[in-house]
Amino acid sequence: MVDEKFLSLEHVRKVFDGEVVLEDLNLDIKKGEFLTLLGPSGCGKTTTLRLIGGFTQADSGKILFEGRDITNLKPNERRVNTVFQKYALFPHLNVYENIAFGLRLKKTEESVVKKKVAKMLELVNLTGFANRDVTSLSGGQQQRIAIARALVNEPQVLLLDEPLGALDNKLRKGMQTELINMQWELGITFIFVTHDQEEALSMSDRIVVMNNGRIEQMGKPIDIYNEPVNSFVADFIGESNIIEGVYEEDYKVSFEGATFDCIDTGFSRGEKVDVVLRPEDILISKTDNGKIKGVVENEIFRGVHYEILVNVNGKIWKVRSTDSSKEDSEVWLDVDAEDIHIMRKSNEED
Repeated sequence: MVDEKFLSLEHVRKVFDGEVVLEDLNLDIKKGEFLTLLGPSGCGKTTTLRLIGGFTQADSGKILFEGRDITNLKPNERRVNTVFQKYALFPHLNVYENIAFGLRLKKTEESVVKKKVAKMLELVNLTGFANRDVTSLSGGQQQRIAIARALVNEPQVLLLDEPLGALDNKLRKGMQTELINMQWELGITFIFVTHDQEEALSMSDRIVVMNNGRIEQMGKPIDIYNEPVNSFVADFIGESNIIEGVYEEDYKVSFEGATFDCIDTGFSRGEKVDVVLRPEDILISKTDNGKIKGVVENEIFRGVHYEILVNVNGKIWKVRSTDSSKEDSEVWLDVDAEDIHIMRKSNEED
C-alpha cells in the first residue's frame, strides 16, 4: 500500500526580505512517486525544494518524513539528496571520484565504494567513463554524473532543481526519458522542479501547480490538463482559449451566440462562467457546418500542425489543425461536448 504521507509539508510559511514566498503550504508526497513542482519564476517551487532538502529553514510549519519531524535537521541528516541545474561537479576529480565523494565522507570501505560507483555508472549509461576528466564530458554526460553522485548514497528522496535547464532540446528530451527509467528502476521518490509545462506533463505521476507561494492545483497530468480549476492553471498548462459564457442548465452552455452540449454540472442556471477550449480541440471547417463563424487572421506552420488565429466577433481564438486555412478566409468552428471545460469566473467580486 502506498504511503500517502511519506513526506509532508504542513502549514509551511517562508518570508524573504519581507516578501512572502510560501504561504500556508500543505503538501503530502507519496513514497515512490515522481512529483513535479511546476510554476513560473518566483512562484515558490525552488524554495519548497530547498526546504525539503534542509538548505532553507521554514519560518513556521513542519516538514515530516515518515511521521518524523525533520524541519530543523541539517541536509546531511536527511535521507534526501539534491541534483542542481548547475551540476556542481568537482573539476579536479575524475568521474569515479566525483561519484564516490559522498561515500568517502562517510568513510565507506573501498570495496563497497567500487561496487556502488560501478552500479551508478551502469545506471546512468556511462560504464567505462570512470577515469574520465569531468570537464571533458558533454553537458548531458555531466548531468548524469551529478545524478549518479546524488543516488550513490541511496537516498529515499531525490530532489531535482531544474536539472535539465542547461541542456539543448535534443539532450533534454533524452534525459527526460532516462530520468523516468531511473525512477522506475530505483523505486524512490523523485521531486522535480521545472517551469516547462511539456516536461511536467510527460514525466510526472503528479503535478503541483504553484503561483505566488500557493498551490493552485495538484493531480495527475491528464487531470491538470483537461480539468484546470482556474484560469491561471488553464493558461499555464498548455495553451487555452478562455471565453466568457453562460451556464444554461446541466450539460448546456452558451458562448459567442451559440449553445453547446457539455459534460459539466453543478453550476447555477444563468451563471456567468469561463469556458476553456484547447486549440487542438476546436474543429475548423470551411463550410457552414459549425456553430461559430470567424475569419482567419494568420496561420503559422508548426511542422505537425498549423497554428491558426481566428477572429471571432473581435476576439482572437487560437486553433490547431492539420489542414491549412487561407488568410482572410471565412471559417466555421465547433467543439465536442467532452472538449468543453467550464470554470467559475475567477475575476468576479465577492
